[in-house]
Amino acid sequence: MFQLTKDEWRELITICDNLPDGAKYSPATPFAFSEQDVAMLSSVLNSDRAVAINIQIMRIFTRMRQLLADNTEVKLEIAEIRYALEQIAKKQRGHDQNIELLFEYIDRLQEKEENTVIKPNSKGEIGFKIGGK
Repeated sequence: MFQLTKDEWRELITICDNLPDGAKYSPATPFAFSEQDVAMLSSVLNSDRAVAINIQIMRIFTRMRQLLADNTEVKLEIAEIRYALEQIAKKQRGHDQNIELLFEYIDRLQEKEENTVIKPNSKGEIGFKIGGK
């Protein structure tokens, strides 16, 4: 058996919103039972009803443990998916940078080509001149 901390106690009060409006809370933090505490309690109980309730509580603990384990597996799978997506995004960024670099090289080549284009002779027309023209 253990006693809840003040933060745990406030969270418990917040979660239990189905309590009546006029309900007053004790200033002392409550005690709670762990699964092992419930198992020890069952060895002391004598009435049939107490034993039946104790068995139900043990089943609830078992079910909660199973739900937490399932939840953990789902979280691990989500983490694996997130990691795979991050790896794909890194590769995509690398591809984007390579494509931008290619376009930059193409632009440079086009500029260089424009600068090396042979310009027509400004002296006049090319060819034979007939007469004095």
